[in-house]
Amino acid sequence: MLIRPETLEDYAAIRRIVAAAARPQDARLVDLIRESDRYLPDLSFVAVDEDGPVLGYLMLSRVDLVSDVTRQVLCLAPMAVAPTRQRAGVGSTLIRHGLGAAEAQDEPLVLVLGHATYYPRFGFEPARPLGIEPPNGWTIPDEVWMVRRLGTYTAEYRGRVRYPPVFDVTRA
Repeated sequence: MLIRPETLEDYAAIRRIVAAAARPQDARLVDLIRESDRYLPDLSFVAVDEDGPVLGYLMLSRVDLVSDVTRQVLCLAPMAVAPTRQRAGVGSTLIRHGLGAAEAQDEPLVLVLGHATYYPRFGFEPARPLGIEPPNGWTIPDEVWMVRRLGTYTAEYRGRVRYPPVFDVTRA
């Protein structure tokens, strides 16, 4: 299996995988993020078999962390694996690769709203004890609102997360 940045030629396969593994609105979210200023093409990855189809997808994009100042931080969303390849290490490989790429770019942290029993194996921990709150009006259990601190993280990264408007498609 090979992990590489997504290309324009991958978009249709990514859309199919995200819609099948998650929800159709998550596939639309990918398109909307790509059209926004929060898109980071060098932090959006596909997993492929050598010379084969796309097996999985991971996107890291920017969200705001608002306190006395507003800082842009990374959010992992979405991550999806083709249903026929789930539970075969594709998602784990994508996440490790994405976290390594974020670390290499001196990013301080990565946020995720995800499965409480899956993401902790990659070093994600509850975000609220670190002073990182979900968006206003979002009722999110602590165990699924997580952060992965990276090498440049400091305690100044506190505040309330504000997702860009494109994320509203997932709240429908």
